[in-house]
Amino acid sequence: MSRTTWSSSSVPAPRQDEEERLRELGYQPVLARRMGGFGNFAISFSVISILSGCMTLYGFGLLTGGPAVMLWGWAGVGLFVLCVGLALAEVTSAYPTSGALYYMADRLGGRRWGWYTGWLNLLGLLGAIAGIDYGAALFTGAFLNLRFGFTPTPEKTFLIFLCILLLHAVLNLFNVRLVSLLNSVSVWWHLVGVTVIVGALVIVPDHHRSVSDVFGSGGYFNGTGWDNPLYVTAIGLLLAQYTFSGYDASAHLSEETSNASVSAARGIVRAIWASWIAGFVLLTGLSFAIQDYAGTLGTGTGVPPAQIMIDALGESGATALLLIVIVAQLFCGNAETAAASRMVFAFSRDNALPGSAVWRKVSSRTQVPVPAVWLSVGLAAVIALPSLYSATAYTAVTAINVIGITPAYAIPIFLRLRAGDRFQPGPWNLGRWSRPIGWIAVLWVAFVTVLFCLPQVSPVTASTMNYASIALAVVLLLATVWWFVARRSYSTPQAYGSDREQAEVAENIV
Repeated sequence: MSRTTWSSSSVPAPRQDEEERLRELGYQPVLARRMGGFGNFAISFSVISILSGCMTLYGFGLLTGGPAVMLWGWAGVGLFVLCVGLALAEVTSAYPTSGALYYMADRLGGRRWGWYTGWLNLLGLLGAIAGIDYGAALFTGAFLNLRFGFTPTPEKTFLIFLCILLLHAVLNLFNVRLVSLLNSVSVWWHLVGVTVIVGALVIVPDHHRSVSDVFGSGGYFNGTGWDNPLYVTAIGLLLAQYTFSGYDASAHLSEETSNASVSAARGIVRAIWASWIAGFVLLTGLSFAIQDYAGTLGTGTGVPPAQIMIDALGESGATALLLIVIVAQLFCGNAETAAASRMVFAFSRDNALPGSAVWRKVSSRTQVPVPAVWLSVGLAAVIALPSLYSATAYTAVTAINVIGITPAYAIPIFLRLRAGDRFQPGPWNLGRWSRPIGWIAVLWVAFVTVLFCLPQVSPVTASTMNYASIALAVVLLLATVWWFVARRSYSTPQAYGSDREQAEVAENIV
């Protein structure tokens, strides 16, 4: 087994014909391959979006373990997620298709493995759009509150959320070059944004918290109602694990990426380690700048990081920094919409969804799966509906994202390990490190999947219940029922080229 990009002593693999490789995997190319390696990395980096995940769940982190759990949890979770990313990148290199995770599982384990992986992946991606864009709506409400005295009620926040969904749908109707351009800008916006935010929070305030109040015992705070500090710490890992998700976007865009067998794998890994470093810097800067812990938790803006900025910089400075965060969140939601729509397109291409004949159609002008874009944002709106009625619903939406998409990462990794020497690695692979890194990834995913089905607040009531486990059960039930309806039509092709397959591709170009 070669070690082409993993081993520093190896020789880079020759560039292969990606269109021919796609045909070997069973699909006729219909999407435009206009994205380069940096653009592929940028979409996963934009979806991870530390200025979205870290900021929107920072208040949750303050209640669930405090700064100490957030920062040490970020360091530990990032290491394990890097293992997941490395293992997933190896399988992506072998199977660079828009279907990504479910296609890998289908090839390595069979049709049912692919079927359930696809449904889990779809749940996670749709939950991610809902969580990202609703978080952007919350921050937009906080900005409007500071600037114009706007009162961000649940109804008004949901209306902002719907407007953001519409914006992302429209942006994704253009060809993939626009998506790639926006994601490339997003990378620099995030990096410069983190530098500006942390720099302002370090330089301007006269008072900062001590090292012990951030990294030590003084940085621990439990507002969950649970007494066990180990349980609280474990639940507090949600902030990091939620933020470190969505890097499968590089795989979903592989049919639109040049040299995808290498570029998509590299994109996954680079997005994780770059986010790991930048996210730690951001969380550290925020935590040292807290002026009033109780006031931050009880902020009238509804967004604790906004209160930190107000206390440290004043309203004018806070308003400027909030704009940086909001724009980053908009970049993030746009990238996630692109990834989810490609998953919908690919799953429909293999007849796995109700109404597949509609959702797999591709525009002949832009080479974009337009119906899949609209379905993705529409279902995301439905997932976020409970936010109108429950204050804890947003955290549940983020947990849906985690427990939907994270198991979907582990399934192809597990099947690759089970396949042993039957697995034919692509040009990017881990060599002798493949099995140990793969098993670490699988065990970590099993742990966090159970963890995020647990209740996060005590006492557990109808309004504080973690409904993520129920959402997971509903999706698995739906997948099982639909399996008996669609199992005769659902299949991933063995090789492209038959007259029937060519005719089906032609019918789907509109």
